[in-house]
Amino acid sequence: MNFIPRFAASFIAPACLVLGASWTPPTGTQLARLDRALANSHAQYDPAEQMLRRPFSSPGYHTTLTGGLVHGTKDSLSYAVGLLDTGRSVELDRAVAIIRRVVALQDSDPASKTYGIWSWFLEEPLAQMRPPDYNWADFNGVSLLQIARDHRERLPVDLARAVDDSILYACRAIKKRNVGPSYTNIAIMGTYVTLVAGELYNLPEFKTYGLERLRRFHEHTMANGAFEEYNSPTYTLIALYELSRLKAHVQSSEAQPMIDTLVRRAWEEIATHFHSPTRQWAGPHSRAYASLNRPAALAAIQRGTAGRVDLGADDPDREELRLPLACPPDLEPLFGPLATPRTVSETFIKRTEIVGTSFLHPKYALGSVNQGDLWNQRRPLLLHFGSASRPGYVQLRFLKNNYDFSSAIFTGAQRESLVLGAVHLITDGGDTHISLDKVKAGKIRARDLRLRFEVGGTAAQQVQVTPTGFTTPDLNIAVAFARARFDGREATITIGSDQNNRWLDAVFYSGPEREFDLAALDEAFAAFTFCVGNAVTPAIKLETGRATVSAADLTLTAPLKPAPRR
Repeated sequence: MNFIPRFAASFIAPACLVLGASWTPPTGTQLARLDRALANSHAQYDPAEQMLRRPFSSPGYHTTLTGGLVHGTKDSLSYAVGLLDTGRSVELDRAVAIIRRVVALQDSDPASKTYGIWSWFLEEPLAQMRPPDYNWADFNGVSLLQIARDHRERLPVDLARAVDDSILYACRAIKKRNVGPSYTNIAIMGTYVTLVAGELYNLPEFKTYGLERLRRFHEHTMANGAFEEYNSPTYTLIALYELSRLKAHVQSSEAQPMIDTLVRRAWEEIATHFHSPTRQWAGPHSRAYASLNRPAALAAIQRGTAGRVDLGADDPDREELRLPLACPPDLEPLFGPLATPRTVSETFIKRTEIVGTSFLHPKYALGSVNQGDLWNQRRPLLLHFGSASRPGYVQLRFLKNNYDFSSAIFTGAQRESLVLGAVHLITDGGDTHISLDKVKAGKIRARDLRLRFEVGGTAAQQVQVTPTGFTTPDLNIAVAFARARFDGREATITIGSDQNNRWLDAVFYSGPEREFDLAALDEAFAAFTFCVGNAVTPAIKLETGRATVSAADLTLTAPLKPAPRR
């Protein structure tokens, strides 16, 4: 049941909305690009439900839906902002209908656990999600604030008041949840919603909270030296967008210097890991939804350099008009030609000593992290090769029933073109997600378990795969196993392919589905070298429950037997 409050003048009064709106009607060229950006959404609009409708897709968690057509709350609200930004009265009715529909879907009951958030889809109410995604207060709160700042006077009076209330509910949800600074993109986004709403509506509670949250995030990130969601093509980009939005909209003179340093940090992360020969974002990645750049990353670089770095990106973004991006000029050369190899080594998380290494060579980029899980959003070992027009990648994965298993842990060491790696299993990690579906009592059911080196991208079809590695037209990539054992048996090394990808697998188990008690296994372990160039044979020394693996001047140790993660 929704809680509909009486409008309280002490919360929001029109006189409080005095911050100068930055939106101005688009020029002809800007409007043409915005129309291009909105074209797909126009085609997805469902007038019966007054929301966008598209085929179901998901990362595999939060939702119990498995298919069909769905109406998304976040996408629909973002589309409404774009419609309003055209400035055309003909788009206003549709925008109003969408906003009215989506605002009504928010949980507005203060006694509810999900107060202030939305479900992902109209077809799946909050009570049916497993579990609800509290980030929707942040995502939808940002969109609602764009509407309130720049277009409130164009809305019907009752809807403008409903938007105001909806922002308040989202602020309360964000404050109650109080995400810490390690959750980079949501830490920033929640700061934007609370701080900007606090200033916009003159609400000291949220102004104070938002400013303190920004201060905590700034101090944490500066002390750590990097965003904890490190080097993420998805979330570093979101961090850059939302920090740039903070820069444009926050009035606080205390906040602005902190925002400036954080914006620069985001640009540094992008620039230092950019591999211009392939136009890819070199690994390792803490979180990514694909192993090759999406057009938005190249477009952001191009826009942030005012076109001085031309990456051939011509995909308009519906936020171009309202979201200024400005790359520091001294970082621009890092997006230019790469004449000689260079190594980027960075401590991403100081308290747990997570260190990443990226080797950028004129023909390839190889990145790895010293420790990380193999959740499907991780890229702890990633190679990019090929060209800007035909890029390819090799990605390390651990698959349980053909889906990435989050309780597989990678340990690595890298020197330029050589990575020494090991993979072991833990008994207290996640299954398809690192936290939403934990492995229970250390037991899993599986019909297939395998470590995979996957080759993808448009360059994949030119790659020859053998049990000892990969050959491209320009590179030899060698994989040499020191050991690969599971449940008392040697892993089987196989190769395979489909219409999109090719792979080299170490098969731990393949057969009838059965239960595995991970803690009861004597060993679940693989150690290997991954080298661009000639094969480097690793050496291994077994001790009580652990293996020490070495190659060239690299050494690592990792547990043989599954156990709780330390």
